[in-house]
Amino acid sequence: FSVAVFPILSKQIMEHVDVCYNHLICDLYLSMLWYYTRSSILFLVGGLNKKLYRCLQQGQQQCQTSSPDTLDPNDETTDTEDNEEEDLGVLDDQRSIIIHLLSQLKLGMDLTRVVLPTFILEKRSLLEMYANFMSHPDMFLSITSGCTPEERIIRFVEYYLTAFHEGRKGAVAKKPYNPILGENFHCSWYVPQDHVRPLRTTSCNGPNSAPTATSNIPRSSQKGVDGSSTRNSDCYRVRFVAEQVSHHPPVSGFYCECKEKRMCVNTHVWTKSKFMGMSVGVSMVGEGVLYLLDHDEEYVFTLPCAYARSILTVPWVELGGKVTINCAKSGYSAAVTFHTKPFYGGKVHRVTAEVKHNQTGNIVCKAQGEWNGMLEFIYNNGENKVIDTSKLPVIKKKIRPVEKQGQYESQHLWQHVTASLKAGNMDEATEHKHCLEERQRSEGKKRATTKTPWKPKYFIKEGEGWVYHKPLWKAH
Repeated sequence: FSVAVFPILSKQIMEHVDVCYNHLICDLYLSMLWYYTRSSILFLVGGLNKKLYRCLQQGQQQCQTSSPDTLDPNDETTDTEDNEEEDLGVLDDQRSIIIHLLSQLKLGMDLTRVVLPTFILEKRSLLEMYANFMSHPDMFLSITSGCTPEERIIRFVEYYLTAFHEGRKGAVAKKPYNPILGENFHCSWYVPQDHVRPLRTTSCNGPNSAPTATSNIPRSSQKGVDGSSTRNSDCYRVRFVAEQVSHHPPVSGFYCECKEKRMCVNTHVWTKSKFMGMSVGVSMVGEGVLYLLDHDEEYVFTLPCAYARSILTVPWVELGGKVTINCAKSGYSAAVTFHTKPFYGGKVHRVTAEVKHNQTGNIVCKAQGEWNGMLEFIYNNGENKVIDTSKLPVIKKKIRPVEKQGQYESQHLWQHVTASLKAGNMDEATEHKHCLEERQRSEGKKRATTKTPWKPKYFIKEGEGWVYHKPLWKAH
């Protein structure tokens, strides 16, 4: 348009004006040239980047996520996803992409800013994966029913060791979505009251004591372990909220509470990933605190590292490293070691633990086995117990349908990526993922320009950690 119109305009102008106005006409000509050229360029750029423009426009909308305290439990439905990854391994064309990517990496290199191929993604956000660690909320609630500090820390260790297999379910190692800044996830569990009971003590007199004659409960009364056929009035409600509170470094905060049992847990995790040759290591930097308000006890705990092995063939996950659980008030602590597989021989997924009283040094419980298989617990009174984590009943979380979720809630945010992955359309999944990433960059640039600091919705920075803004211990 500019090329066709401007020569005609300039010729007509120059034929009808006096030469003394040449300088003025030149200025007018240049102004017109700039105006029409700019309009043409904007039109072309707008057409070429229509999809990206829509992504950025979506990012300008304000997040309408409701407060978790005001969510209507009646809107929640039982989650039907099994989080099982059935892929057999890396395909030949995918392997070439991974090899090309690996050729650009160095040992020990931080992978936080490295864009990984879409086909290695599993169909859930990291925030939802944290929620799946709570798949045995009946064991979680049983912690505070322990009659003594010794029994309560043992129950916590039992729960802790059995939590990982469901959160990291499946033999194939895939990477959950990196949560974008401000992303959040909400869910809850309804636990039948007769499923929360002392695990070792036959009688317990206290405010949180539970029925003990559970072995004779008919199976019909245990119906509803997934919360589907038990009235909510017969259940304890466990509520969970997670939020991505920082992007660089990537930090997640999550909080879980049961008001009826007066207990909650607050955790913040910085996921640091690095390249290790034929594997990828992820350090979970941070800590969690379990609060038992009826006993005025706080249990501070750390988390193990995770490793994705054999990334060129059939990737698999193992946990490794030493973690601690400590209660300053009671003087009890636990040391847990997740053993990585030796280069030659040895078993996979091994874990060992010791619970002791710090002042006396007495070991009150030992545990050994596999965190995703059989676990044996040996107590100082001579008793022992074996737990098969693969056969533990799983209580499905309840979550609102995607159409009722806020814009920044995980399943709503990633719904198009998830649908494309389920359909096997990697190109489309990559496009939707890129759209979210561009939206995050645009919002970050806008905050930088206006010098507006990011403020999380549900968590507050305290010292080096992050704390839920309305924790149960402040409400009581």
